[in-house]
Amino acid sequence: MGRIGQHYMTAGERQQLEALARAGHTVAEIAGQLGFCRQTIYNELRVGAARVVRRIHGYDRDVVEYSADKAQQIHAYKQTAKGAPLKIGRHHAYARRLENLMLGLQPDGTMDKRQRYSPASALAQARKEGYPVSVCPATLYSYIDKGVFRHLGRKDLWAPRKKRKRRGVQRIAHPLLPSIVDRPAEINQRQELGHYEMDLVVGAGNSKEALLTLTERKSRMEIIIKLPDKTQESVLRALASVRAPIRSITTDNGPEFLAYNEIKAVIPSCQEVYYCHSYAAWEKGSNEVHNRMIRRWYPKGTKFSQVTQAELDDLAHWMNHYPRKVLGWRCPAEVAAP
Repeated sequence: MGRIGQHYMTAGERQQLEALARAGHTVAEIAGQLGFCRQTIYNELRVGAARVVRRIHGYDRDVVEYSADKAQQIHAYKQTAKGAPLKIGRHHAYARRLENLMLGLQPDGTMDKRQRYSPASALAQARKEGYPVSVCPATLYSYIDKGVFRHLGRKDLWAPRKKRKRRGVQRIAHPLLPSIVDRPAEINQRQELGHYEMDLVVGAGNSKEALLTLTERKSRMEIIIKLPDKTQESVLRALASVRAPIRSITTDNGPEFLAYNEIKAVIPSCQEVYYCHSYAAWEKGSNEVHNRMIRRWYPKGTKFSQVTQAELDDLAHWMNHYPRKVLGWRCPAEVAAP
């Protein structure tokens, strides 16, 4: 098996390779004995090939053999054009853990791309697990680009965040309902728990089912509830089922959320519902970020009729235990804990 974080042999391993090659061992045997893949051995034999004179059956013959000294000299010369050695070069377990987190490798050995960690989140999780070495996100991205990891490339990471073009439309708040501009400073500054942002995640084309998503502003705890349709009645039933104490809600002007008095009635603890300006999704940015995370599991076009509430609960549990940079690399469940 190839070695994560090491792309070349040491001088001692080259001496072993030379001895094994002269003894007549096959490439596969050499690879297995030294712990490298066969392609590495082929490459090394090609780089270190040297023409020497050997006496064979009483005659001097020109033959091509592997020279460990030549291969080491070529390697040393190439290293002069490179920067500092890899910080994770000797920490194979650390490199393997980072790679597995970013690939979404599960404890049972299965791969779940929906549960992939971003490079920064993978580094934070590895720090939590007590690895004695660490690198910065920029360094980790450079390792990925250079092909340091055996199974991981840029194409395996989360899709890069796309910049959204803001529409050239005047922002309008609902004239008869509380506006986000009137939201108190303690909510804006995320000083206390219990204040939520709310939205819908819709399914395929003409399908009725949707997801009601609630994101707690301070901790980023997520609640996901499957709705049979996108009506006010379904939203109210879902909100009435929420057990977490809700002190306020910030949402948009979608018709499903305009039952202002009814929302406050089904949630006795809710002190106020604030409405964003039209075409201003960034005014409930935490919820928008979470909706993008949900789309990793359920892309646009998903038929939510085929998704169970139990599956959505599993997704919410994963999101609530995913470390966040904005939380100092704690997870939402840690922040929300009493």
